[in-house]
Amino acid sequence: MTSFDIAIIGGGISGVGIAQYAAAAGYSTLLIEKAEIGGQTSANSSKLIHGGLRYLETGQINLVRKSLLERRNLLKLAPTLVKAIPFYIPVYEDSQRSPLTIRAGLSLYALLSEFDALGQFKSIPAVHWHRFKGLKLSGLKAVFQYWDAQTDDKLLTQAVARSAQTLGAEVYAEAEFLGLEHQVQCCKLSFRHRGDIQQVQASLVINTAGPWVNDILGKVSPPLAGVELDWVQGSHLLLDIPAPDGILYLESCFDKRVIFVMPWYGKTLVGTTETQLSSLDEPPEVTESELNYLLGIYRHYFPLAPEMDELKAKIISTFCGVRVLPKQSSQAFERPRDTLMQTSRSHPRILSLYGGKLTTFRSTSVEVLEWVELAIGKRKPIADVDSLTLS
Repeated sequence: MTSFDIAIIGGGISGVGIAQYAAAAGYSTLLIEKAEIGGQTSANSSKLIHGGLRYLETGQINLVRKSLLERRNLLKLAPTLVKAIPFYIPVYEDSQRSPLTIRAGLSLYALLSEFDALGQFKSIPAVHWHRFKGLKLSGLKAVFQYWDAQTDDKLLTQAVARSAQTLGAEVYAEAEFLGLEHQVQCCKLSFRHRGDIQQVQASLVINTAGPWVNDILGKVSPPLAGVELDWVQGSHLLLDIPAPDGILYLESCFDKRVIFVMPWYGKTLVGTTETQLSSLDEPPEVTESELNYLLGIYRHYFPLAPEMDELKAKIISTFCGVRVLPKQSSQAFERPRDTLMQTSRSHPRILSLYGGKLTTFRSTSVEVLEWVELAIGKRKPIADVDSLTLS
């Protein structure tokens, strides 16, 4: 039976990031993914590498600082995949956030970026507001411009997976996880790949299955309970409308959330929503309510846009990502976005990840590797991940 130091279940950005870090640190590493690498949640995000400006409202200062640091790292390590892009925040007479509030938030954002050149922001003079083609000018009080970054999330995830493989990690896509037996000395796993059932053992198992994290735990012996969670769907619409020049950060006219209107391969991408799901029995699909929500906000800010029926006809495609959030009574928009790492005394060789962000997958990997080192000791490193270019 083949043995590994680490077995990772789930080939999204968190899983492949941990695989890359583990392999670079000298650990023998296996990763299995039930479908295409980066083909689920990590292919259906808002395509942003960002500090999380809105997280300042809920006091998540450390998350913002960490995210801004990782933004800088990814711009350096993945220059063909992660690109700096201007963001614009229009503020109106009836906006819930005043120009003073936005300026204060951007000032703190700049401070937390630690003098990064992308931390600079400015107010766009009114004489230049006509640059934003079709944007509602009535009641407009201010427009602020700051910087974050955009990426093709799926391509970035696959680039990290290739890096992990180059470092020696064994990566299996289209591999169905069948079960796991937690023993005193190791864990024994079985999975089906290309019709064959494979059995391996690993000193440690890391569960990065995203929305299906508790499904994996349901196949563990002896039984292991997961954390109570909510599945929150984030939907996006790709419109056959010429791409905007930069990303517009718009306050919803229906609630206190914000959405983005973004360029995406020459077209306009609008997202996202936060819709709680009761199950994952069916593949997630954009609901009529979400569609009306996103297009309603778009038409509010772009009053010259076609009527709703015509605008719906301009939808080229839609996609939905499913976030995992610890179950709470608060609205999804207000909940913390830090990754929760769960272990148990009864199953000390298993670590499960709940949540996580595309931007901070590297810092998540560092935290997981600290757990690995404590559990099974260090190995001789073979590479420095901070110098490995992703492409």
